[in-house]
Amino acid sequence: MRWWDIDPVLVLEKDLFPEDAWSRGMFWSELAHSRGPQATRRYVVAEENGRIVGYAGLVASGDQADIQTIAVARDHWGTGLGARLLTELLRAASAFECSEVMLECRVDNVRAQRLYERFGFEPIGFRRGYYQPGNVDALVMRLSDPATPRNPVNGVQGT
Repeated sequence: MRWWDIDPVLVLEKDLFPEDAWSRGMFWSELAHSRGPQATRRYVVAEENGRIVGYAGLVASGDQADIQTIAVARDHWGTGLGARLLTELLRAASAFECSEVMLECRVDNVRAQRLYERFGFEPIGFRRGYYQPGNVDALVMRLSDPATPRNPVNGVQGT
């Protein structure tokens, strides 16, 4: 993701996450930490015919990475794009030499939870009222050893 992707990403962000959409400033701040030798972030976009149809981001700190966001345009749900974006984030976590990856997922987002579980993420707790203003709880999930994710198709270890 580059700065010129922010406006089209915001359109998708507001469509998919109307209550708790990230602001332009939040994306700028994340991208400011995604380049150079001291980079701690990795943000990617997926394009089709010049249109951004998905994006994802991760932050690394020490030996832990946190998935910040994954979004796929509604007309691309069920195409495997979310799995491809997640795969790219796990590659980034490995490149950052992280031994585990964490994330929060809305408790009512069963589609996303299934994706994460296919990759080997396990639920480890909840954050009450995490998503505001809707006061929706977050399910906290963890993946140990992102360098050896499960095969998202058949659940087998390895790549």
